[in-house]
Amino acid sequence: ANIIHRSHDRMAGAKPIEYIQETNPIVIVDEPQSVDTTPKSKEAIRSLNPLCTLRYSATHIDKHHMLYKLDSVDAYEQKLVKQIEVAGIEVKDGHNKPYIKLLSVNNKKSPITAKIEIDCRMKNGNIKRKSVVVSSGADLLDAKYSGGRDIYDGYIIEDIYCEKGNEYISFTSKPEILKLGQAIGEIDPDEYKRLQIRKTIEEHLDKEMRLRPRGIKVLSLFFIDKVANYRWYDKDGNPQKGKFALMFEEEYARAIRKPKYSTLFEGTDLDTVAAGVHNGYFAVDKKKDASGNEMLKDASGKTAADESAYNLIMKDKEKLLSFDSKLKFIFSHSALKEGWDNPNVFQICTLNETNSVIKKRQEIGRGLRICVNQDGERVHGFEVNTLTVMANESYEQFAQALQKEIEQEEGIKFGVVEEHLFANIVVPIDDYNNEYLGVDASKKLWDHLKTRGFIDTKGKVQDSLKTALKSGDLELPEEFKDHAPQIAAVLKKVSGNLNIKNCDDKKKVSLNKAVFLSPEFKELWDRIKYKTTFRVNFDVEALATKCAEEIKANLQVGKARFIYRKAKAEIDRGGVQTNVVMESASVYESRAFELPDLITYLQNETNLTRRTIVKIINDSGRLQSFKNNPQKFIEQVSTIIQHQMRLFVVDGIKYHKIGEDHFYAQELFSDNELFGYLQKNMVESQKSVFDHVVYDSDVELEFATAFERSDDIKLYVKLPDWFKIDTPLGTYNPDWAVLIEVDGKEKLYFVVETKSTLFTDALRPTEKAKISCGKEHFKALGNDVKFAVTNAFEDFSGKYV
Repeated sequence: ANIIHRSHDRMAGAKPIEYIQETNPIVIVDEPQSVDTTPKSKEAIRSLNPLCTLRYSATHIDKHHMLYKLDSVDAYEQKLVKQIEVAGIEVKDGHNKPYIKLLSVNNKKSPITAKIEIDCRMKNGNIKRKSVVVSSGADLLDAKYSGGRDIYDGYIIEDIYCEKGNEYISFTSKPEILKLGQAIGEIDPDEYKRLQIRKTIEEHLDKEMRLRPRGIKVLSLFFIDKVANYRWYDKDGNPQKGKFALMFEEEYARAIRKPKYSTLFEGTDLDTVAAGVHNGYFAVDKKKDASGNEMLKDASGKTAADESAYNLIMKDKEKLLSFDSKLKFIFSHSALKEGWDNPNVFQICTLNETNSVIKKRQEIGRGLRICVNQDGERVHGFEVNTLTVMANESYEQFAQALQKEIEQEEGIKFGVVEEHLFANIVVPIDDYNNEYLGVDASKKLWDHLKTRGFIDTKGKVQDSLKTALKSGDLELPEEFKDHAPQIAAVLKKVSGNLNIKNCDDKKKVSLNKAVFLSPEFKELWDRIKYKTTFRVNFDVEALATKCAEEIKANLQVGKARFIYRKAKAEIDRGGVQTNVVMESASVYESRAFELPDLITYLQNETNLTRRTIVKIINDSGRLQSFKNNPQKFIEQVSTIIQHQMRLFVVDGIKYHKIGEDHFYAQELFSDNELFGYLQKNMVESQKSVFDHVVYDSDVELEFATAFERSDDIKLYVKLPDWFKIDTPLGTYNPDWAVLIEVDGKEKLYFVVETKSTLFTDALRPTEKAKISCGKEHFKALGNDVKFAVTNAFEDFSGKYV
């Protein structure tokens, strides 16, 4: 019944709508995207005959005469909300069990696949966690998945199930079934959550030390997804402490005994105080048990039972802010209704056991409001208002997810200059009055930036704008020059990091055909272009002794560690940036892992006999370290043995020319592009194969300059990175090939290695060994090519004069 449009006798036959229309009301529409989107709703608003209509929303569909905008970035920059710190915990060197996590499944095309995360051995022998795509029958022991790690033996993908809500993978010879988001081989989840609780308590007490003297009570909020983890009821209806409640009381009792917190607990019974500082708020099931007690249950946030719990929170919210209330730590369900928050929540920790996703904005929203003191007055400033979020992932991942959510939910485009961006710049009218630049002027300024090429058609910041901002040469129309500092400040926030390479300096190096096509260069190249192979011979017993000595002296295998990092999250128009402000480590007592076959693994990695490997391990006296952290022990011992093998074989290395058909073709110079930066790493050349020499060090710059200046140097080339000599220590790339003409008659051919020092003791062992291999390589070629190692041109000239 649309009463407002009906005639009423009590109104002398008039309609209520007519009285409203005569007042020309100011209509305020909250969230217009929900109520002002259909022709019928628009007509209903027009029928009120409003003087004006104000629409408030974070996500307008139709934008009418924009007056004011306050989004998440504005609120942060104006310090209307708390600053955010993100703390994350990761495990270092804990790869001793087969780790597998199911990230996603895909049945959109054949074959059905799953994306999983595993610990893979990389080419350098280190273990790295990475994601791989697998299908049914995939053997995770295979090198392309795990790098051939033995601990994945038997993990062959059997079934990939894609029904929404029931996604899982199973294995042919292993009992585990992994559901979406679940993992095996992770650290003990209870130990991880205990550390989260411990760090949250420490953050809480540290803030309490600073803020209690200012009359500010500190609160911390724990999210859980299973009520029984905090409180459960026995068969008689008696409440019992769940594992999280027990963990909390144990960690709190331990923390408050630290001397630095003594002033907080003077006259307090340290043995009993923990029980009174925490409590939980959950939905209360209206159905009672046999004893008549109300029972707790998990809540979705939408039932009547949930509402009763939320009312309880709302009623006690002000009381929580008083020092008279002992309650400081609140445990609540992770589906807590969006409307609840508390200005004095300074720590938020999520202890979920399932993999339900909580949005980052929902998570931090509980504690973003500016705090209040005992008089209910707001206390401003980031030095007081910092919200610490104990994240379930690294701080980098949290920041990336938060930025993505802000972009999706608020339509903010980080790194993009929007047309209205400058509208809120303050323009002084006189000594007492100000106005804003406005949307129209902001659009005009945006058009100027686009015309100048500072932004593209979508507003994305270009390198030219970053360069102008960094140099202070931002050109603006005359009408905006008085506001240049404010405009530049706004643009710097959008542009992010201003450290860019000057693209104008980048130059492609061209062939110097006069040199490249000359018979002299062909003669030089024909002498050095051939490839070789090598054979080695070394004393196995001496190698074993040296390896044992190196392992004993240099092996550093500690137990797995928890690494706790805390980073400040700075939010501006450039995005969510993080800056680590604190890092600490604690030992993770990893348990229940099987010791791998050490000898077989090292045998496969080094090709040494089992007898030699056993001798090395026994003589090193470091076998106990293997039990502490098997994977780390294997990595380091393998690296030490392989390194010593490479150094040993150099002494007995013999190079042999492969044949006349195996060489580096001269045409490769024209097939491969070379770039450098003017004024940075390239110098003009007349005698080289290229018109510029791209150098890697000051020593190389000195030589290139000297080569150009010297009458003895007929031509030279900085050997490109594709010119490589195989060695037991990896490939070696010499620096220069030089043709010298002495007295205009005798021609000498040199390959030159330039170093900052000629003292071999100052060179790294690997570097020294590679140079020795290079010398043997060119000796094997014959062709009268001399190999020289030098640190200055004057020294080099003494080798041919």
